[in-house]
Amino acid sequence: MTGDAEGDAADDVPDDAATPGDAAAPGGYDAELRRYDPVLHRAAAVRPGDRVLDLGCGAGRTTRDAARAAVRGRALGVDVSGPAIERARALARTEGLAQVTFEQGDAQVHPLPEDGFDLAISRFGTMFFGDPVAAFAHVRRALAPGGRLAMLVWQAAERNAWDGALRAALGASDRTGGTDATGGTGGPDPFSLGEPDVVRDVLGAAGFADVTLTDVREPLCFGPDVTAALTWVRGFTCTEAALAGLAPDAAERALDRVRSVLAAHLRDDGVWFDGRAWLVTARRAP
Repeated sequence: MTGDAEGDAADDVPDDAATPGDAAAPGGYDAELRRYDPVLHRAAAVRPGDRVLDLGCGAGRTTRDAARAAVRGRALGVDVSGPAIERARALARTEGLAQVTFEQGDAQVHPLPEDGFDLAISRFGTMFFGDPVAAFAHVRRALAPGGRLAMLVWQAAERNAWDGALRAALGASDRTGGTDATGGTGGPDPFSLGEPDVVRDVLGAAGFADVTLTDVREPLCFGPDVTAALTWVRGFTCTEAALAGLAPDAAERALDRVRSVLAAHLRDDGVWFDGRAWLVTARRAP
């Protein structure tokens, strides 16, 4: 799930063009996580005839990448955000990808054909499932016998320093859940699948076998400069909620602290924070 994207799709809007202040602007989301895309691509190992399901696809970059590899197959991206799905469709048309489709819906319950896919993928789209066992069981039923799952999820919050840094700067270090740097809803915990035992238990109960977790350490880019990064972070739903609970002068002080944190992470090529994720792979159990 990418969160509450706003904005209209347009054929002439590049995939890496973010909408300032939009917590789930598809381009900004893709730009932030661009170092993670090759990791998921290698793990997915999409074959020419594969039928691929992308869970929480956002603007569909990972879906379209899968479709390019599945030249004799097809790829379906599902996301709750209508604007993100419209943008994904527009980009697919621009790129001439006939073997990819997008549907708006919650992947936890969205109607999916039984045994209809060979591979399910997700780039940080599965941590927000309300009932993860039921949701992954739903995905498992959509996979053909021997079907594979490959997904990225955040490791525990304490292993992702950007979360603590932003929460402390916002004066919200005592809040439950996390600061969802991927533009999530700010409600469910983006670190809900951060513990390996939890992942194994959930997937095992949902009907998956051969569950493996691989440590992935790649940085996240919040923007090309401090001004852009601050605009991006201010658009997070959780940031808006934290600021809304403060008096105007306190909110300004909080933003000044956030700006200082971002400035401390400025490099020549942007504002970067270390990130830690799990690459999770599994197979549909017999």
